Amino acid sequence: MIIIGELINGMYKAVTRAIADRDEVLIHHLAEDQVKAGASILDVNVGPFSNDPMSDMRWLIETIQKTVDVPLSLDSTKIEVIEECLKITKKRAVVNSTNADIERMDRIFGLAKKHNAQVIGLAVDKSGVPDSREKRVELGAVIINKALEYGLSIDDIYLDPIAMPINVAQAQGIEVLETIREFRMICAPAPKIVIGLSNVSQGAKKRSLLNRTYLVMAIASGLTCAILDPLDKDLVDAMIAAELIANKNIYCDSFLDAYRKK
Repeated sequence: MIIIGELINGMYKAVTRAIADRDEVLIHHLAEDQVKAGASILDVNVGPFSNDPMSDMRWLIETIQKTVDVPLSLDSTKIEVIEECLKITKKRAVVNSTNADIERMDRIFGLAKKHNAQVIGLAVDKSGVPDSREKRVELGAVIINKALEYGLSIDDIYLDPIAMPINVAQAQGIEVLETIREFRMICAPAPKIVIGLSNVSQGAKKRSLLNRTYLVMAIASGLTCAILDPLDKDLVDAMIAAELIANKNIYCDSFLDAYRKK
């Protein structure tokens, strides 16, 4: 299971303040703590309150790379920001993200090919988030085909079926799980499949419980990657146990410690 750490995001007030004050210490701690907790990629997002996304993203990337040596997920809707940040990432980056719009795919996949980056592809188009698994799978196939046109490999793509908040779109929870299963049949080898896990519990109570329950269900459906809070120990323990039960790891009595050491 690939963990993309979600915590360096301007949606969090502390991160917004750190960006404004150029507080490297807080960002260093968030980067180090997430990697120690099991994140192999760190998502980087300046959030909606940045007055200068280009400068703020560059500062975040440079600050993170001073303290950890892991790939970064460049999380921005602004293509020009992604383009500039791809020039300064030391490890192979993940572009977060493109949707199934032809114009955006052309620009994002062109940049990914030029800079040897991977890409998260969202199963959404100009008409919005689909209600059905059939439409999500159709858009997933469009994304895969376009990526292949640009010479990317299947392994370069993470398909995101778009997890929805359970408190406002309850029926979509099952649709997303079914989409995960069907994404795995789009091509061979199967693409990586990712969800933004915190979206599931957005605005709800008992968020950690909802997140870890849904994560286990998604792993059982074939999920291979999640953007999540790796500092939520109960969540990560549930993930480790789910992968064990799915026969992805060998059992031992100290399986939690063994996984973390690995």
